[in-house]
Amino acid sequence: MTSGILLVDKPDGMTSHDVVSRVRKLAGTRKVGHAGTLDPMATGLLILGLDSSTRLLTYLVGLDKEYVATIRLGFATTTDDREGDQLGPATDAAGITDARIVAAIAPLTGRIQQVPSSVSAIKVEGKRSYARVREGEDVVLPAREVTVSAFEILERRGDALDVRVECSSGTYIRALARDLGAALGVGGHLTALRRTRVGPFAVSEAGQLGEELMATQLGAASVARRLFPVVELDADEVLELSQGKRIRPARLDSELGNSAGPIAAVSTDGRLAGLIATTEGQARVLVNFPTGEVLEA
Repeated sequence: MTSGILLVDKPDGMTSHDVVSRVRKLAGTRKVGHAGTLDPMATGLLILGLDSSTRLLTYLVGLDKEYVATIRLGFATTTDDREGDQLGPATDAAGITDARIVAAIAPLTGRIQQVPSSVSAIKVEGKRSYARVREGEDVVLPAREVTVSAFEILERRGDALDVRVECSSGTYIRALARDLGAALGVGGHLTALRRTRVGPFAVSEAGQLGEELMATQLGAASVARRLFPVVELDADEVLELSQGKRIRPARLDSELGNSAGPIAAVSTDGRLAGLIATTEGQARVLVNFPTGEVLEA
């Protein structure tokens, strides 16, 4: 089976593109995509799609995420993480009480306006922000709304804070480290980052990047079942759906009769036929999947 979803535990020091390139060789296919990058210094869950299952990645990119990270207080850096140059002299953060830190975290929790790190992949007039910074430009990105549903201290070790963050897609943990340090008046930056969850998928399910990785592959149908409501289709309905026809699924739950979707349309033999939306019980295709492939792991 080539088509499917891979949960990879990305190692430190590799770019997300490096991981994609390695998986292309392991899987023997050029069609490999990812559902959200990780910085080279970051580790943890990277979700990849292979062949026709890349069509699911659109629905994975926007899922909420969980991270564990280490923030060092005492100085900021040009990249908001350990990879950048130190900005200004270091400040002793030992005298900052835990209560002050907790109080400074509070405004960084919930729905907030966050200014992304200038060294990011966000495009500015067609060029990545990090590329402009490397060329010597002073880039300040506009703030955007993100949701930080949890930002908690796990442990304090001197000037280092181990934290857990749950957040919406598009949140920069580096920016949280920067803003926390600024709020405390001592500067701060990220020294370690690990993505532990994307939506319902946990890093504990992920495989290591090696020959054995392909054995951990998830079928498209099993992934879709974890993301969306499901309707089962018989062989005739699958055929009509593959032809682009609107159908009235016999097994459609009445509660799903009017749904913008996606709803996972799964054949009786466990294949993902497509993702659908419904109006008054009639289904139309949002995304079709090749019915000739065994997409269930």
